Amino acid sequence: MAKIEKELQSVILAMSSKEKDKLLLRLIAKDRVLLERLRFELLEESSTIEERREEIRKAIDHLYQTPVYSSGYLMMDIRSVNALITHHVKITKDKYGEVELTLRLLNDCFEKQLKWIERYSSKTDKLASYVAKRTDFVLNKLTKLHPDIQFEFEEIMNTLLQRVHEFAPSYYARDLQIRKKFEIEYIE
Repeated sequence: MAKIEKELQSVILAMSSKEKDKLLLRLIAKDRVLLERLRFELLEESSTIEERREEIRKAIDHLYQTPVYSSGYLMMDIRSVNALITHHVKITKDKYGEVELTLRLLNDCFEKQLKWIERYSSKTDKLASYVAKRTDFVLNKLTKLHPDIQFEFEEIMNTLLQRVHEFAPSYYARDLQIRKKFEIEYIE
């Protein structure tokens, strides 16, 4: 991000409100994410967060209902749905949804497409690595949430950790030093 020099800053601040508003609207229109975030915060008043989560849940369900031809294709599809989750968080700042949706995405991979991630091989290597890294990511996100929220996800997180250590991602889980059991850390 470019820093505005003091002289230019003073000139901008001295502009009329009408000119500043016009300039601001032009700048906002160029940033799609900012535009969508403003729409979410100002127009939707954050009331559509559950609807947005539901759209991603549907994308996850669709992903695992579609026939998969290789672990590589599965990984590409998982990454594209993960991109939807990342975009959702950029717009809504929904930390709870990020954890919930990521856990669902990863656990469903084991439940519905196990044959592509069950045994480690050169063909499953990239998918195994990706799943281990995303597990580490979601585990770190979860530990930053309030203990009451952590409690909601404790069982599903432990299910994921067990699977990651049992199937193809186990090598990467050890390498990343992903713990085998999630326990809530209460802050006193």
